[in-house]
Amino acid sequence: MIVTVNGVEVKLKDKATLKDAVARLKDYEAGTVVSVFKSSESIKTESEDFEVVTTRGRFTVHLDDSEHGRMWKAMSAEIVGSNARWATHDIVAFGSFHTDLPVIREEAMYRKYDCFFTLGGFDNATTYMMVARDDHRSNYGTGGQRIGRVTRGRHVLDDFKEGDSIISIGPVISESQKDNFIITSDLGYKLEDGNRIETYVKVKLDMESPASAEHLMIVAQKGHVNISHDTGSYVAVDDDMDTSLASERRTVRSKDGVFVRSTGVGTGRLFFYRERRQMSENHSHVGDVVMGSSILSSCKGNDKIKVVTEPSRLMAVGMNMADGIKLMESAGIKVTRGGEMTDDAIIVEQTPENTVDIINKGEVVLFGVDKASVYRIELNRKKEADVHYFEKVTGLNHKPIGVMKVHFWFPGMSMVTFEGDEERGKSLYPGDHFKKCKRGDIGLTNQACDHHGLLGIRLTDSKEFGPTGEEPFGTNIFGKFVDDLTRFEESIDEEGVVYITEMKL
Repeated sequence: MIVTVNGVEVKLKDKATLKDAVARLKDYEAGTVVSVFKSSESIKTESEDFEVVTTRGRFTVHLDDSEHGRMWKAMSAEIVGSNARWATHDIVAFGSFHTDLPVIREEAMYRKYDCFFTLGGFDNATTYMMVARDDHRSNYGTGGQRIGRVTRGRHVLDDFKEGDSIISIGPVISESQKDNFIITSDLGYKLEDGNRIETYVKVKLDMESPASAEHLMIVAQKGHVNISHDTGSYVAVDDDMDTSLASERRTVRSKDGVFVRSTGVGTGRLFFYRERRQMSENHSHVGDVVMGSSILSSCKGNDKIKVVTEPSRLMAVGMNMADGIKLMESAGIKVTRGGEMTDDAIIVEQTPENTVDIINKGEVVLFGVDKASVYRIELNRKKEADVHYFEKVTGLNHKPIGVMKVHFWFPGMSMVTFEGDEERGKSLYPGDHFKKCKRGDIGLTNQACDHHGLLGIRLTDSKEFGPTGEEPFGTNIFGKFVDDLTRFEESIDEEGVVYITEMKL
């Protein structure tokens, strides 16, 4: 059988499953929901627009939801063949024909392009269909009620002469395609020949919203995003609500638009819109979905979906200098080397850092250090709140190498401390008290002490004090320094920074 996966035809054996189709795909993340299109059907819809074909050309009337509009629609076949009986600066009239309209002797206002009935000599036996060529007031015997309004082909109205006639009247038929699909995460789902599969949502980023675009790329970097909840208007992602964002481009929240809340409660929440909504001062435009809208239309809260972006993220931090330059130059970016400039130097910083800023500027500075200057650590993921705080403060939440700025140190100290975030530190609850703090333990000062949020690494064993010099009740230990501590101590600069990573370089 032949199926199409993310736009590429794939040949599979009969009775193949979804697992067979996505097994070797880089664009599939285990556990995410995907869409499987079974077929498409054509849907024809009759609108309230009617095309009137005349000897002078065509024009379209959009009917009002009114008594006169419904009457005109019902008797349109009788109006076919009517002639233009008179044409003036204000109107053109086709007829006559018989109706049961009551006589209403009231003057009314008619706007240019209005379509309405008139009674010749105030007699419904000689009813006419009129179209206003200009704004004017008059008494046509029908009290100013409209049939509808001419919306297309208006230029034809200026050309009518007495004797021109209506050839046909018919509804405007709109034709659309309705896709028949399901979304599933069941890899055992049996495929059929001709199925079309989409495994991810692709977002074309807004190049005027660099911080908002980077936020989406950071949230999606783990391979998937988590749908926190869904409504008829949108699906929301709450994966990173501990952030601050600049207010960027604001626009109408269109269907398939992606937005992020940039101010107020819920800052950082991403919205993928299913329906059009008005512009909000609190939401910045991230980009627009160009593939995978079927997944968004049907996914539910707690589902996982894969999101990819166009352009892809440009993050060279953690690469060696040669590979980082290759990444940037492949995107057409001019590179300047900084710091340690050799090809095997490890990139620890890039300026600008955001992908969209790099692309808009067209150049980037890659700052490298010797591999020995990046130290390995291990984090205890069971200490979720502490690790989250540490990654936010050091930048490890969005790049593979983090930065710790030395707060206090002099040779021979039993610990070295690093600057934290005092405001964020207010929410760091005390954890389990240590019985012995060992050399290499990484910890922080919790909210029980004044210097909450301070980070530290213990350099000597102690039963009394933790990595930041606090007693057990004021200390949360959440990680371990696993590199060469002696070399680390020798390299510490009292006013410098330390680069750390969980990667094996």
